[in-house]
Amino acid sequence: MSKAYAIQAGRELRIIVEPDNVNDERMVTLTKDIAKKIEEELTYPGQIKVTLIRESRAVEYAK
Repeated sequence: MSKAYAIQAGRELRIIVEPDNVNDERMVTLTKDIAKKIEEELTYPGQIKVTLIRESRAVEYAK
């Protein structure tokens, strides 16, 4: 994991991962594991949305 952000008044967790280190299958299990850990360790009303972001970017500049 490289970065994690809690947003929308603490109701959503976004986690940014390195695309080279986490494949598509691992994304699903990692998201479920994080949600389960939150359920087990925290007390909160309602629900918390866990979103895992895995993206690669290519940038080039025209001069």
